[in-house]
Amino acid sequence: MKQFFRFEERGTNYRTEFVAGLTTFLSMAYILALNPMILGETGMDTGAVFTATALAAILGTLMMALFANYPIGLAPSLGVNSFFTYTVVLTMGISWETALAGVFVSGLIMILITVLKIREKIINVIPKDLKYATAAGIGFFIAFIGLKNAEIVTGNPDTFVGIGSLTGAPLLSIVGFIITVVFLVKGFKGGIFYGMVLTAAIGIAIGLVDAPTQVVSGIPSLTPTFGAAFAELHNLFTLELLIVIFTFLFIDFFDTAGTLIAISSQAGLMKDNKIPNAGRALFADSTATTAGAVFGTSTTTSLIESSAGIAAGGRTGFTGVVISIFFFFALFFSPLLIAFTAHVTAPALIIVGAMMASQVRLVNWNDYAVAIPAFVTIIMMPLTFSIATGIALGFILYPIMMLAVKKREMVHPIMYGLSFVFLVYFAYIV
Repeated sequence: MKQFFRFEERGTNYRTEFVAGLTTFLSMAYILALNPMILGETGMDTGAVFTATALAAILGTLMMALFANYPIGLAPSLGVNSFFTYTVVLTMGISWETALAGVFVSGLIMILITVLKIREKIINVIPKDLKYATAAGIGFFIAFIGLKNAEIVTGNPDTFVGIGSLTGAPLLSIVGFIITVVFLVKGFKGGIFYGMVLTAAIGIAIGLVDAPTQVVSGIPSLTPTFGAAFAELHNLFTLELLIVIFTFLFIDFFDTAGTLIAISSQAGLMKDNKIPNAGRALFADSTATTAGAVFGTSTTTSLIESSAGIAAGGRTGFTGVVISIFFFFALFFSPLLIAFTAHVTAPALIIVGAMMASQVRLVNWNDYAVAIPAFVTIIMMPLTFSIATGIALGFILYPIMMLAVKKREMVHPIMYGLSFVFLVYFAYIV
């Protein structure tokens, strides 16, 4: 086992790897509550989504551990599940079954372009400022969803939005937000997870949250969602759904690439500015997305929360094995989900949004030709309640700005093609 995971080469041991795995699990365990809550708004069975979430995390993390020897945890992405629910299903009116088919196809495409070694080239085609803007925009969008779910921000007939009541359940969200932030700034590993648990406990104590009637149960049936994507594959060949598939691809591209770069650098695994076993890591991530869609969940990707385990000393895939074991045991605690209401999980959404929004600092704000498309990408995601709309507008504006300042050579031909596709999208679909 030590030789397989290269313990001696990477300067680690069983105890360190176990602690790292537990730390990462606690840091990403919130997805077991948030993913069923978010995808459940589409009409999906929350019990089945809970099981699908855990299975996707187990399979993806094990593949990353055994195939690429990385201490990275995988699970459904918080940004993509928001796009899946609030844009694809609730705004565009696409059924959740068809949306799952889109995730499945995006995973297959990801596997293909990974095997053909063109995934990195496609990543390089998209300007880095638009990549940062996309990550930041998704962060603002997720935070806005959290504020809406907490009823801190509500609709207003005069100003579109306004502040809601700060008593009752919204006050519980505010208290939970403060508790979670305190955990994080104090350096608690798994601060988001602990914050949700403590918020739920407070809600139960004051009567705002229903207490679970049991703690341990059998694993919720996967039947309501398992394989639902296959029946809808024939519905994918429309411009609207092709753009949806592209967006799934786009977000997963940069979630994974950003996480791999950050984790390998933090762990000291990067050599000569190259990520070792990058192809294997990307293949594991892509396979997890495809399998997750079959189980019944949105895109599965490498989570940046894995950095918590790296900080605790995780250096090999054995950390991932430990993470997977904890997700397996978590399968038997689904009754606890009743305590994680929208008001309880809202603080986690706001805080994760803040973490993602930090990418805004990397945009070149001194160059208006770059800054304006980036700003439009960011601002239009929450204001139109659509990640796809923000991306589309940014992709349209960027080539126009580059042409205006006579820098057309800085735009790859593929970007012009994407810009045209998005123009057609707005002209004939929106």
